[in-house]
Amino acid sequence: MDIDMSLVLVCLVALCGAIWLFDHLFLSGARTRAGEKYLEGHGSRVAKTVREAELEEILKQPIFTEYAKSFFPVLMFVLVLRSFLFEPFMVPTGSMIPTIKIGDFIVVNKFAYGLRLPVIGTKIFDVSDPQRGEVMVFIPPHENKYYVKRVVGLPGDTIRYENKALMINGEPVDKEYDSNIAIQYGENSLNGTLHKEILGDVSHVTQYIDLVPANRGRNSWIVPPGHYFMMGDNRDNSMDSRVWGVVSEDKIVGRAFAVWMHKDAGLNLPTFSNNRMLE
Repeated sequence: MDIDMSLVLVCLVALCGAIWLFDHLFLSGARTRAGEKYLEGHGSRVAKTVREAELEEILKQPIFTEYAKSFFPVLMFVLVLRSFLFEPFMVPTGSMIPTIKIGDFIVVNKFAYGLRLPVIGTKIFDVSDPQRGEVMVFIPPHENKYYVKRVVGLPGDTIRYENKALMINGEPVDKEYDSNIAIQYGENSLNGTLHKEILGDVSHVTQYIDLVPANRGRNSWIVPPGHYFMMGDNRDNSMDSRVWGVVSEDKIVGRAFAVWMHKDAGLNLPTFSNNRMLE
């Protein structure tokens, strides 16, 4: 399971807020009274510099309160930004090649499909529904982990994928040959092809491996209400709705719209030379 940064941020914000509130309700008043008592007893009998230094020490907040008050607004800002607006993700697999490469860092618009409460994911405000062809981050039905795929089927659609041809509601999806490529498949280099595909209003590139079987068993699906059928652009090397089923609307995280950084495995430094908007 991926680390739930929203949960971590919520816990940190709650902890800092609780420390700050506890100090305000129960400790700050005692410090103020101690300061007033000091001034009454010693205000005129010590030098001004000494009096100010000793009074500052009496009124000084505990170190954990200072840290809590300093971190609370910063953590709250980050929590709001990540939970309701934008969140970065790193892509560890090649299921979306050639659109998204292994090691790409993508930015996800979490406002695109509506506002959801952090951690529990309850939608509190609708904005729009996912559209065919959009790249979406979500939690699949078979494991509690973030995935990124392309929206292929909308609620009510009939999807058919046979002999590497995609059909939606009985109509073939436009696909045009682009070029031949060499594809690294495990330890082997295999021949493959790139095709330009049009899904809805989105034109993008899909990848196919020549020697990989065209079918995986089942080849037809009906998308139930409130669910979406997801596929990777690396059609012959993607675990997606063809394997683990459709994605529920309440498991949507947001719409991926850009690559902002890339980092190869190991000790390689990140690069920003291939930043781009996603199609």
